[in-house]
Amino acid sequence: MWMNGPWDWFPWMMIFPLIFLVCVIVMLVLVFRGSGPMCAGRGPHPKDDSAREILDRRYARGEINQEEYQRMRKEIQ
Repeated sequence: MWMNGPWDWFPWMMIFPLIFLVCVIVMLVLVFRGSGPMCAGRGPHPKDDSAREILDRRYARGEINQEEYQRMRKEIQ
């Protein structure tokens, strides 16, 4: 029935569970780190910017003019 006896498949029976175990451990590490394929964007969030930084960026991009910038800056302080 078997060409080399029942021990011919023995190495494969040891390797496949080890490969499976390594894959499971890698997936768990990625999930708990928050960057795995199943995390859907979880992970380190950027720090919240202060209102002043947001206002400065909006003014630098030209979204608001100087009068609006000065008025909003006074309201923030």
